[in-house]
Amino acid sequence: MDPSSSQPAIETSGLTKRFGDRTAVDGVDLCVPRGSAFGFLGPNGAGKTTMIRMLLGLTHASAGQMLVLGHPVPAERGTALQRVGAIVEDPRFHPYLSGRENLRIVAAIRGPESTARIAPALARVGLSDRADEKVKRYSLGMRQRLGVARCLLADPLLLILDEPTNGLDPGGIQEFREMIRAMVEQEGRTVFISSHLLDEVEKICDAAAIVDRGKVVTQGPIAELAEGEARHELIIGVDDPRRAITLLDGAEQVREAHLSDEGLRVVLAGGPETAAAVNARLVSAGLAVTRLEPVRHSLEQRFLEITSRLDAAPDEVRA
Repeated sequence: MDPSSSQPAIETSGLTKRFGDRTAVDGVDLCVPRGSAFGFLGPNGAGKTTMIRMLLGLTHASAGQMLVLGHPVPAERGTALQRVGAIVEDPRFHPYLSGRENLRIVAAIRGPESTARIAPALARVGLSDRADEKVKRYSLGMRQRLGVARCLLADPLLLILDEPTNGLDPGGIQEFREMIRAMVEQEGRTVFISSHLLDEVEKICDAAAIVDRGKVVTQGPIAELAEGEARHELIIGVDDPRRAITLLDGAEQVREAHLSDEGLRVVLAGGPETAAAVNARLVSAGLAVTRLEPVRHSLEQRFLEITSRLDAAPDEVRA
């Protein structure tokens, strides 16, 4: 067994890239577990593509270390990238050749084992029926899928995809999402997705890192990132909301209570288990509780909270 197989798919320490006086990637510590879909999430210009180019050895780091599939880059770049497939920015193809012919060119360079993977790769991305059409007739979504098929010729343990759903219509995004989840769950591959589309990262990925101004602000499982600082909230439906607010005002289990379009919104002072005590307090006072539902925080809400705090910070704190 390859000892590197137990290590993270991607691991960086203090990774930094400077372009003159500008720091594009600033001291990034990142850990991407194997067999997961991992989102690298941030606004355009946050340093996401620069990070990917360093991981692939396309540009040198100014400082720090990185391991890809357990191998140091750039020292062992060739070995590391043997089982890596990547799409950086838009995938490019020969437009007057068919999808299959484009893959044959790549496979001829890689060797006979790659040629044998052409048909399965086309099937995996749903292009078997269109494989013999010229690429110039492909939609953007089809070209993105052909790019993934090209990655699969290496039978990659790790796929690195830079903004893969850019420009796709809702149907194309849904197909892409299903394809990535199948690669992770059925085939055990690791997929690293750079994106600024928070909703898609939340739906596709198991874990993510939020990056802004070249720095990783936070990282972890999607559910934990969305919850942030464990702010537990309830939406309560009750027959007399104003009386309910009066009853809850000052209750030890409640940090805040106010009316909203959805009903009574309550921020709990403790964990979710205190919801039962809140419910009991209302019912014992004779109020009819018709709804008691925890608020699910979205990754988008969490991201906006983080970046708004950064925007409010003084320049010396950001540096």
